[in-house]
Amino acid sequence: MSSVDKKVKVSAETELKEHVVAIKRVAKATKGGRNFSFSAIVVVGDGNGAVGHGLGKANEVVDAIAKGVEEAKKQMVKIPMLNGTLPHAQKGKYGGGRVFLQPATPGTGVIAGGAMRAVLESLGVKNVLAKSQGSNNPHNVVKATLDALLKLRDPYAVAKQRGVSLDKVFNG
Repeated sequence: MSSVDKKVKVSAETELKEHVVAIKRVAKATKGGRNFSFSAIVVVGDGNGAVGHGLGKANEVVDAIAKGVEEAKKQMVKIPMLNGTLPHAQKGKYGGGRVFLQPATPGTGVIAGGAMRAVLESLGVKNVLAKSQGSNNPHNVVKATLDALLKLRDPYAVAKQRGVSLDKVFNG
């Protein structure tokens, strides 16, 4: 299933969680000196299996975050979840960022670092073990996490495709 198949339309009444992952002050050198602006990485999710990320740039922090939220809403994708955790372990990568996601038993909580935690909490995952390997650049970690999440397969679809029961998929 490609990411095009998983695109989600966001309705106006949907309550979305916003997480600002990183804000950077960037400078452009001009003839008159340096012009400063801000870059914000934002993750947005409904807490029920839909998540998106966006990058906003503006002269003010608030405007950069608002632009990032708008971009994230356009990028929302639906991710399969099972009982508040992920259906299976998965690796993802983007640029130098590499991540590993593993389902966890109830009561474990979200064991993940900075940028990954923002994505997983926005998604609505309650129990997961996650490890960020390689680059700790927030852009790459967020995109690598989403890469891993997009590779997840829905256990119900797998069971139907194989023609077996859901128990057989996990215990077979």
